[in-house]
Amino acid sequence: MSDVEEDRIEESLFEAPPVGEQERMVEAVLFASADPVTVADLNARMPHGCDAAAALVHLKKRYEGRGVNLVKTGNAWAMRTAPDLSFLMQKETVETRKLSRAAIETLAIIAYHQPVTRAEIEEIRGVAVSRGTVDQLLEMEWIRFGRRRMTPGRPITFVVTQDFLDQFGLESARDLPGLKELRSAGLLENRPPPSLGASLDDEEGGEDENQTELFEE
Repeated sequence: MSDVEEDRIEESLFEAPPVGEQERMVEAVLFASADPVTVADLNARMPHGCDAAAALVHLKKRYEGRGVNLVKTGNAWAMRTAPDLSFLMQKETVETRKLSRAAIETLAIIAYHQPVTRAEIEEIRGVAVSRGTVDQLLEMEWIRFGRRRMTPGRPITFVVTQDFLDQFGLESARDLPGLKELRSAGLLENRPPPSLGASLDDEEGGEDENQTELFEE
């Protein structure tokens, strides 16, 4: 075998698979994964030279209008049932345990105000937040601890998690609907809510009771 042939064989060993094959690889990983997968994780699984980000772009277009869509949630990607067909999954997604009103209100406040401390949650709700409420949300992995505030006592903050975003089909917390959107969709009564604090305006939040309805949907 000549040196030229040996060089060609060696180069072929490190040559990236065709784009179509890379799409198939990404598709296989996403279908087999129970959780959303990041681009970095996809690249780590695929052969040298593959471009998972480019493959995702092509794959997303290929699944448009299908019963299953490729969606981005946070900084990761997952295969999800098309929104208009979600009613077919109702039997498989029935919740056996509902969150308490206190837990729903606490979750809504964290989602709209994050990062937020326990004291700030209590100020907004007007009542103390029990340890059990926070523990339940942490156990469900819908909230997590954030950075400590650089204020006296260095209080810990809370933020929503990737699992929370995935549960509600959100790319980021910025995609949470505003009060006007919820009212136009018929999810909230058309009446003025009490204030939830200076950081929330009419576009970014609503009263605790109204946000309860949002998270019970």
